[in-house]
Amino acid sequence: MKMQAAILRETGLAHPYAETQPMRVEEVELDPPGPGEILIEIAAAGLCHSDLSVIEGIRPRPLPAIIGHEGAGIVRGVGAGVEGVRPGDHVITVFAASCGQCRYCIRGRPNLCPTGFGARAAGTLISGAQRIHQGGRAINHSSGLSLFAQFAVVARRSAVKIEKDIPLEDAAVFGCAVMPGAGAVFNTAGVRPGDAVAIVGLGGVGMNALFAAVASGAERIVAVDANAEKLALARQWGATDTFLAGPECAAEVREATEGGLDTVIEAAGAAKAIELAYAITARGGCLVCAGLPGNEMRFSYAQADLVSSERQIRGSYMGSCVAERDIPKLLAMYRRGKLPVDRLRSGFLGLDGINAGFDRLAEGGVLRQILRPNGAISAN
Repeated sequence: MKMQAAILRETGLAHPYAETQPMRVEEVELDPPGPGEILIEIAAAGLCHSDLSVIEGIRPRPLPAIIGHEGAGIVRGVGAGVEGVRPGDHVITVFAASCGQCRYCIRGRPNLCPTGFGARAAGTLISGAQRIHQGGRAINHSSGLSLFAQFAVVARRSAVKIEKDIPLEDAAVFGCAVMPGAGAVFNTAGVRPGDAVAIVGLGGVGMNALFAAVASGAERIVAVDANAEKLALARQWGATDTFLAGPECAAEVREATEGGLDTVIEAAGAAKAIELAYAITARGGCLVCAGLPGNEMRFSYAQADLVSSERQIRGSYMGSCVAERDIPKLLAMYRRGKLPVDRLRSGFLGLDGINAGFDRLAEGGVLRQILRPNGAISAN
């Protein structure tokens, strides 16, 4: 089938993207789903900072590619051997594809599946196939999804079926923003009622970590960001203390919290943010790094301090989530108003506005813009 898609052909172009056009909307050919694959009509896809990192060249990917890894849509076709979904079902996409057979998948850690990592690096689906073409040449997949397009063929394990009454524009952010943010709080850090938590970086992931910290019953929730408007939103949404990131921020937080926080969630993926997060982690506390930086970024700390203070540093990839297990739980919290992800929405856009959308994201003033590549589609 033929479809419209935003193709990324060159990274590292200058701002504004609305002028340099790193992504160009073009017609491509999409193959039917192969064995174990499904065809999805994309209803909504979030513009995520991880996508921006690819555009900037911070996280290299094979080009040309259709990026976009956070979304939801409607199943329009299924390949041989597919079970559990059929045409008309609604699904959330999952960017960390897994094979279901390796030691990580068997042990309940499919987010660490090396086969999935290899496929992402190669620009293929987890099977090794490439289903997108233009003029006889393959267009690379991104994260096994490629959602900045009207349709996508993905592995069955890259989608989780959801109930049809959930708005797809809200469901779209669960595959990335919600799982890494809320999962870092619930799964990786294991925050409990009465805990003291800090969140450094208030983008889509950080705000979902804030929602989760509130839902977990944390007694004190400290929010840190360089954007005063985001700090104001954090106060409205449950933060007990807010601090503007800057040279004196770490000292201010330590003084206000009697030496720091027991749990600190870093959600910015930047060196200064990680350094700040470590500095405000209390003795005996745990720093959870949920922000995804560029491959070359390094973070250093004093080993003697790490040992003598018994601090921990933990990575949290995809919120340590098992998508099939955790997405239904997180959606149940959303239904009860515990994860009000609709508050994060910063507007809708079409494929023709995608470059300008990434300009807004780069400027830091938006949380989640939602791409509707097919306009507002029917729920059936």
